[in-house]
Amino acid sequence: MLTFIGLGLYDERSITVEGQEALRSADHAYAEFYTSRLIGTSIDDLEAYHDVSIEVRDRAGVEQHPEDILAAAESEDVAFLTAGDTMISTTHVDLRLRAHERGIDTRVIHGVTAQTATSALTGLQNYRFGKATTLPFPYAHGADGLPASVTNTIDENRADGLHTVVYLDIKADREDREEYMTADVGADLLDEEYPDLVGVVVARAGSPDPLVEAGTMTDLADREFGDPLHLLVIPGDCHLLEADALVELAGADRETLDVV
Repeated sequence: MLTFIGLGLYDERSITVEGQEALRSADHAYAEFYTSRLIGTSIDDLEAYHDVSIEVRDRAGVEQHPEDILAAAESEDVAFLTAGDTMISTTHVDLRLRAHERGIDTRVIHGVTAQTATSALTGLQNYRFGKATTLPFPYAHGADGLPASVTNTIDENRADGLHTVVYLDIKADREDREEYMTADVGADLLDEEYPDLVGVVVARAGSPDPLVEAGTMTDLADREFGDPLHLLVIPGDCHLLEADALVELAGADRETLDVV
């Protein structure tokens, strides 16, 4: 059995009770933290809290060399851990399909996702979000300006009146250092194309001290938002209640919002 378990958003306690039970009863536990991280904990704390040993795999160890994970799951209970909700990344879907090809039973135990937490923290209605996008570090995409994947997503969502979640790049699979794009850096990059566009920063969702702040990209680029993880939301057309929430919860200027 191969059980995919979402660990939630922040620390070793963010996992669901169902996920905790499955993790503690597993014969082997593997994890990857290159797609996202639990900022409020460490591997040592995770292992101590759940009384398990966890082997952390890099991208190659999951995508290119998962043979030992699959071999173990053929005869034992194996847990595969990710931050947030599992199965959000195609990496995990591919691993699950490989298990099915070998006749291995799989199970999915969900965790809280950044997108649902973002909807809750901002007051923006979940069904009014369009396609999400990821803003990479400039050196990561190797082109001048914003990638078309970012601008096209924002423009198409705005044309349809939909909100956009902009995930900010994470480089956590490096041996030398970890790098997390902060919201001020993301806003500065977006400011080149969208200086007057309103954005909402969501920082440390799932932690005891989440932060939600709204402003134009130019404004946000000059602020500091504390420790990661951060993301940006670009509101589309706002229902009256959504506008009220952004004003009250994020300090938005109502005059800058598109209220329908």
